[in-house]
Amino acid sequence: MKHFLTVTLLTLLITSCYKVNKPDAPDNLISEDKMVAVIIDMSLFTAAKGVDKKMLQNKGLDPNTYVYTKHGIDSTQFALSSEYYTYNVKQYKSIYTRVRDSLTILKKKYKVIDEREREEKRISDSISKAKRLDSLNVNKIKLKRGLVK
Repeated sequence: MKHFLTVTLLTLLITSCYKVNKPDAPDNLISEDKMVAVIIDMSLFTAAKGVDKKMLQNKGLDPNTYVYTKHGIDSTQFALSSEYYTYNVKQYKSIYTRVRDSLTILKKKYKVIDEREREEKRISDSISKAKRLDSLNVNKIKLKRGLVK
């Protein structure tokens, strides 16, 4: 009896998952290129919220509204397009591969900029420190010579 119940449940599970109704492409399907751009922007805003959520709130900026407006879409269009691409695995994988690659390139670009800015600050700090030390040494020499009281 136990074996029969297990086989029956397994058969029901397999057959119920066999025919998944894939959604039809919506009339206003967002193109793959635009989906990539939208998801990149959403990812960047998600990261920004993690860093400084208060700043976004203080500026009255709602990330989703901003992204939808920027790309000329609405939340329903995005949701339906996302659902469609989710069921079309090859396209979905292609979109997210492009998103990942783009974010990796952006990360490298900004890392180089950040390193350059840090180096410029280090050099500027070194120059300022050298100028301070130099002016202290000049004042010491003037004191020794009796030029400064």
